[in-house]
Amino acid sequence: MKFTKMHGAGNDFVVIEGKDSHRNWSELAIKMCDRHFGVGADGLLLIYPSKVADFRMRIFNADGSESTVCGNGLRCLVKYYVDSNKIKRDSEIKIKTSDGLRTARIRRRRNKITDIDVNMGEAKIGLNSKQVKMINHNLAIDVKSVMNRVIKVNNQELQVSLVSVGNQHAVCFMDNSVDKFPLADFGPKVENHRLFPEETNFEIANIINRKSVRARIWERGVGETLACGSGACAITIAGNLLGYIDNKVDVILPGGVLQVKWDIGSDIYLRGPAETVFNGEW
Repeated sequence: MKFTKMHGAGNDFVVIEGKDSHRNWSELAIKMCDRHFGVGADGLLLIYPSKVADFRMRIFNADGSESTVCGNGLRCLVKYYVDSNKIKRDSEIKIKTSDGLRTARIRRRRNKITDIDVNMGEAKIGLNSKQVKMINHNLAIDVKSVMNRVIKVNNQELQVSLVSVGNQHAVCFMDNSVDKFPLADFGPKVENHRLFPEETNFEIANIINRKSVRARIWERGVGETLACGSGACAITIAGNLLGYIDNKVDVILPGGVLQVKWDIGSDIYLRGPAETVFNGEW
């Protein structure tokens, strides 16, 4: 089986063309993503032909669970698709995901892909079972009461903002640097907290100024990753609704910088890099 190793700001993936529909992809993801006995990755990306889009994607986390959407994974598959088909046009590319259609555009410099813009769809706040779509500025709801929760983890109270970008996120803003926060101790317990029956991604974020945020990410089914596209979107949405940041923000992550733009009532736009690391055979 041929595969391609890729990453988006350090969030790395094994990419496979999903021709064999009968294969146990969950089991394969666990084996291939293992960093000691496999290829090593945060997730397994599958690319399929599609009748309604340029291609269809599926993503399996390192623990074998299937995810709905992934911003960094989307960008990696777009680059893979463009490179494989030797596409020169820079027009809109459509991707079918389990959470609906997404669109993307590549950005080039000297004929080399430098960044990829992805439309991540609409934002919602609250838990998966009680999400509220962000329609306009004149919301007939108390945003903070829907979005904010206090949870107790390791005998410590954390205030988290609940946002969905096709998958659930819990964002915790803090005054101190995120570098020294014991994410490995808190991440698994927030991920599996009883408030989240379907588990959650967990972000810790420190506001630098109104246009930049420094953050770290604990991804559901993976653990701490160097970057997370949907997590960067969730941080931007929560920070904007709470009045901390503007509508266009640089989210600085251990693996690099992702740019997010979001206005209430519009879709979320994510920009960042995508790189091919190597090709191999499993």
